[in-house]
Amino acid sequence: MTPLKLLATLGALSAATPVSAWDYVLLDTDKAAQPWQITSAQLGVKTDKPFSVTLRTLHGGRQEGVSIVDIDNGTMKLSVVPTRGMNVLHASVGDVRMGWDSPVKDVVNPAFIELNGRNGLGWLEGFNELVARCGYEWVGHPGVDNGELLTLHGRAANIPASKVTLHIDERPPYAITLRGELKEQAFKKVDFSVATELVTEPGSAAFALNDTLINNGDYTKEYQALYHSNFGTPLLDEGARFVAPVKQVSPFNDKAKGDLADWQTYRAPTKDYDETVYNVVPYADDKGDTLTVLHNKAANLGVAVGFNTQTLPVFSLWKNTDTQGQGYVTGLEPGTSFSYNRRYQRPLNLVPTIGPKEQRQFRISYSLLADKTAVDQALKQISNIQKGRETQVRPTPLVDLNDQ
Repeated sequence: MTPLKLLATLGALSAATPVSAWDYVLLDTDKAAQPWQITSAQLGVKTDKPFSVTLRTLHGGRQEGVSIVDIDNGTMKLSVVPTRGMNVLHASVGDVRMGWDSPVKDVVNPAFIELNGRNGLGWLEGFNELVARCGYEWVGHPGVDNGELLTLHGRAANIPASKVTLHIDERPPYAITLRGELKEQAFKKVDFSVATELVTEPGSAAFALNDTLINNGDYTKEYQALYHSNFGTPLLDEGARFVAPVKQVSPFNDKAKGDLADWQTYRAPTKDYDETVYNVVPYADDKGDTLTVLHNKAANLGVAVGFNTQTLPVFSLWKNTDTQGQGYVTGLEPGTSFSYNRRYQRPLNLVPTIGPKEQRQFRISYSLLADKTAVDQALKQISNIQKGRETQVRPTPLVDLNDQ
C-alpha cells in the first residue's frame, strides 16, 4: 500500500460502518494497568504474519508506573505510551528503526515533569518519542500570550489517557486499532477531549493516526495541533534529504536563514550545530492529502509522512543535527500552526477556532520505505502532487523574533 493510499484508507476506516471486532478495555478509570496479552493464535486467526498486543508497566526512577502497549503486527513492532498522551515511542521493522536516540532514556511519567520549569521548556525532560502530540490549547515556543505563560508545545504529550481500548477486526486484513481518550480541562479555561486512534494491519510496514479534537464547552475556543514526528539513524545520515511538494518555504529565524540554501539536506553529527527550523506550506492533491519524505543519502531507505492539509495546513522541518549524544534527529511536523509562540501566529491566521460541541479531525500516516523502489515510488507521488508548480523561497522569517 502506497503512503497516500494508506492515508485514504484511514479516512475510509474512520467513516465506515463498524465491522465485527474483538474489543478489549486495557485501561479505564476503574481498571488499573495489569500485565496482559492477546495473540492471533489465541483469537484463532490463521495468518502468515502472526500478531500480538501486550500491555506492560514500567518501574524505577521517573518512569515508575508508566504503561506501555506493544503492538507486533508480524512485520512492524510499535510501542505506544498511554501515560504520555498516547505518544508513539518507537517503531521498527527488523533492524530498521523509526525513532531516535534522545539523551532522555526513561519513558518519563508526567507526574515527574514540571512544564513551567526551565522557563517553560520543562517539556524537554520527557521528550524522546517517535511521535509526540503537541497541543491542543496551544503549540510552539514558550512565552507570554495575553498575560499567560504558554509552555513549550502544550500539554497533550504529558496527559495520561483516561481510557484505552483495543479493537481487532474479525475479518481480513484484521486491522488492529488502539484507541485512547485524552482530556485537557481547566475551570473557566478549556474543556477539550481528544479521541486518539492508532491503526495498523498485520504484515504492514506502516501505521496511521486518526485523532478527533472535541470542544465539550459552551464557548468557541482557540486551538492548535502539531505532530512532532522524529527520526534519527539509520534514516538520518550525512547527505540525507527531505522532499515534499512545497508551495512556500521560509526560515524560522535568523540562524535558519543562514542555512536556507541547504534546507532540504542534512549534515553529519556536528558539535555546536544545535538546530535550524524551516516553515513549509505544502501543496496537496484535490482531496487535501499531501506527502513528505525523509530518505538517507543512498535513497534506499526512508520514511513517508502523509497528512491532510484541510486540518493540518502547514509543516515544520526541525533539523537538530548536533552530536549523537546531544540528539541527532530531525522532526517532520504537520500542524495547524508553525512553532512560533501563539501570539505571533494569530497575524499569520494560524490559530484556528473550534465552536461549542464541534470536532476537528487530524489524519497522519507513517510508512517505512525499506528499499530504493519504495523511496522512488514515494518521490513520484510527491512529484505528481507538485505538478511542476513553483516553490516560493522566502528569504526572511515570517516573524521578527528580535522584536519582542
